[in-house]
Amino acid sequence: MAFALPDLPYSKDALGEFMSAETLDYHHGKHHKAYVDKVNGWIDEKGLAGASLTEVIKRAKDAGDKGLFNNAAQVWNHSFFWQCLAPPQGQKPTGRLAEMIESAFGGTDAMLQKLQAEAVGHFASGWAWLVLDGGALKITSLHDADTPVVYDGMKPLLTLDVWEHAYYVDYRNARPKFAEAVLGNIVNWDFVAQNLDGEGVSRADQEQ
Repeated sequence: MAFALPDLPYSKDALGEFMSAETLDYHHGKHHKAYVDKVNGWIDEKGLAGASLTEVIKRAKDAGDKGLFNNAAQVWNHSFFWQCLAPPQGQKPTGRLAEMIESAFGGTDAMLQKLQAEAVGHFASGWAWLVLDGGALKITSLHDADTPVVYDGMKPLLTLDVWEHAYYVDYRNARPKFAEAVLGNIVNWDFVAQNLDGEGVSRADQEQ
């Protein structure tokens, strides 16, 4: 048994100018796949056969196994990230999500500006997150492969990958342009709203 590279929930050319098919070929087909392959190569020797992906992440964290943690967490982070995106159709937050964003940040534009600033200002590699923490919406970032999976009370709603491999094909070194383009045009707000139930971690989990 082994973990699998999840299929993208859209075609590789569906995100248009905001994230090219070439980027997805590299980011999903090579980088994400490499993390999956590395984790699968360690499962038996680490005594983790049959464990779910989130169980592997938590047990690696508890054991101080940085290699396994980093790769397993990246499998989960990327699996969640792909679901945060959708073809550009002018989508915006609605319903309860829109109301919570208005209450916490003063509106969608203000929230996106704060999330963009978090993504751009994050030093080196990592992930910018919109999370539900104690019933309130918060924006934060985590370094390298770190993930909400291992933090009690941090319920993931939306993430943006700010590793260079996420944007170097389409945006070269221009992280600000990448953050603005992706967050402003191809967020799957229906998926973000679904995660208000606090079950976001489960939506990128998988069994072996």
